[in-house]
Amino acid sequence: MFPLEFPLGVLARRRQPKQWVLDPFCGRGTTTFAARLLGLPSVGLDSNPLAAALAAAKVPRVSARQVLATARYILHQHPEASDIPRGAFWRYVYNPTTLGQLCRLREGLLESRDTEARIVLRAILLGALHGPLSQNGTSYFSNQCPRTYAPKPRYALNFWKSRGLTPPRVDVPRVIQSRAIRYLREQPSAVNGILRVGDARSLHAYADLPPISYVITSPPYYGMRTYRQDQWLRHWFLGEPAAVDYSAKDTDFAHSSPDAFIRQLADVWKNVRGVCKRDAMLVVRFGGIHDRKCDPVAMLKESLSLANWNLVTIRSAGTALDGRRQASQFLETTKTPRLEYDFYAIR
Repeated sequence: MFPLEFPLGVLARRRQPKQWVLDPFCGRGTTTFAARLLGLPSVGLDSNPLAAALAAAKVPRVSARQVLATARYILHQHPEASDIPRGAFWRYVYNPTTLGQLCRLREGLLESRDTEARIVLRAILLGALHGPLSQNGTSYFSNQCPRTYAPKPRYALNFWKSRGLTPPRVDVPRVIQSRAIRYLREQPSAVNGILRVGDARSLHAYADLPPISYVITSPPYYGMRTYRQDQWLRHWFLGEPAAVDYSAKDTDFAHSSPDAFIRQLADVWKNVRGVCKRDAMLVVRFGGIHDRKCDPVAMLKESLSLANWNLVTIRSAGTALDGRRQASQFLETTKTPRLEYDFYAIR
């Protein structure tokens, strides 16, 4: 993940109207949003449905009124939820009334996701699903939680009970309205955008895409895994089971050896090259982590060479800031990245 200034800086100096931008590891859609700010159409791919859902909300241009009206319509159409999770964890993480409203919205959104207002509403609900308790009750729906990941039930129950924390009764439409007004007050012009749930290593993910002029992305670093189980509550809201699923299919890259990792990166760059224009530019931010002894520069250079991209220059991008301060509430340890680099290549 990189800051918005990175793709903006790449595109602002070089863009031409109607040039398509691709991010095969789109995450929450930073490249997608940068392209939209500059009036450029974009494509985003991610193997994680949660990431794709959040990125998809960077494309539509809708009003806060439309989003709130959609939420109220769904609640009206679903006066009762047919599937409310049970158990101690669910009694402590959400107030019963709040949980009921969330389940009604979940069921309504799972029935249809094809309108722009529903896409944005879903992203707003995902963002507010869990986080710190607040004074005014317009930030998050849950009991005290980290914002960036969902705690496991047993640990969370011990945490809440030992501190006497109970879930607040939160007016779900009020939170939706507050967030929609905040996020949608000022919006860039609408542009074309394509968001897909797809594995960047698979050629199928790139089917029927327009010719691409710019690829701006940051693949996973060697040894740095992302665990779907850490986002199990948000995956539940997207239709998955109401429990941590440790058997869920892992779509991460193989980190068994640098060579295996390089080959997978090369597969992505080959696929990307196949949908790019002849003079397309590829910009990749890549780095390493301290507990893996490898040379990230050599790894990325080799992967580009295997895919027949012509490397032009490599620039230092400094070090990444972790920024997940709320993780300390649940004593999560995080990996500190080393120096990062920006690789510029042409087709």
